[in-house]
Amino acid sequence: MVKKALLGQVSDIDIRLLRIFRTVVACGGLAAAELELNIGRSTISRHIKELEERLGLVLCRRGRAGFALTPDGQRIHESALQLLGAMESFRSGVHDLHAELVGTLAVGLFDKTSTNPQARISEAIRHFRKQAPDVLVDASVGTLQDIESGVIDGRLHVGIVPDHRRSDSLDYVDLFGESMYLYCGRQHPLYGTSTGLRWEDLREYDYAGLAFHSPNMEATHRFHLRRKAVASDQEAIVSLILSGCYLGFLPDHYAEGFANAGLVQRIAHPECMYEVRFVAISRRSSSASRLATTFLDALQHSHQQPPG
Repeated sequence: MVKKALLGQVSDIDIRLLRIFRTVVACGGLAAAELELNIGRSTISRHIKELEERLGLVLCRRGRAGFALTPDGQRIHESALQLLGAMESFRSGVHDLHAELVGTLAVGLFDKTSTNPQARISEAIRHFRKQAPDVLVDASVGTLQDIESGVIDGRLHVGIVPDHRRSDSLDYVDLFGESMYLYCGRQHPLYGTSTGLRWEDLREYDYAGLAFHSPNMEATHRFHLRRKAVASDQEAIVSLILSGCYLGFLPDHYAEGFANAGLVQRIAHPECMYEVRFVAISRRSSSASRLATTFLDALQHSHQQPPG
């Protein structure tokens, strides 16, 4: 039982312990965090115990049953992300005043953009690195809502997401497009059907869609498809399609490999598709980070160039 305590002024020790705690959560446990932190598991455990004692809270369960955050640990983790993100923003701001491109650039990427031939994110990263070789690039993949909230609260400098409902708190830069088509798996009754499908036919079958508000959800409602399964990303959608139990939308570039292997087939209905535009988002501010603006410039430059 951790003795309840009131935290006074946040010290350097607290910051260091919170950084360790953040890494442990990101890695999913103490063992996985050993390589990232370059310290032993027993030392990590001792640091987590010290943080719990300083906060007067039990933050996580660790042992043979595995690693899991307590409800208090979840709240502390969320607050730690905000605090450490704000500190990084302050640090970047100070470096901005000295015209230095150093620190960490945090970028949030939407699912399965790397296989899209219209996406030139890798080119933008290469262009950015030439200008800022000392910057650590921290790239992560998340849901649309996770990336948006991360940019708004300062945990991410830039996000690359499908364009849908826009927020007054964000700025948007158009980047590239994506075509979404309806697919079925090899075990599905519609597999092998090449012509003659009507909307009434498609609505007879169960459908798997993304669980959050997005162009995918808008298409689900527009086409009146019978959603019987939900997922958080395209990887989960394709798994549901491969089961043969569901229809689902996939980006054409991502589905190509599965289609060539005979695992999925595009539904033979020319109107059952939709287009998506991808945008770069950044927090609307009169004093935007130079890291963010430099990377946004690299994104714009890369996507305005003709294919090479």
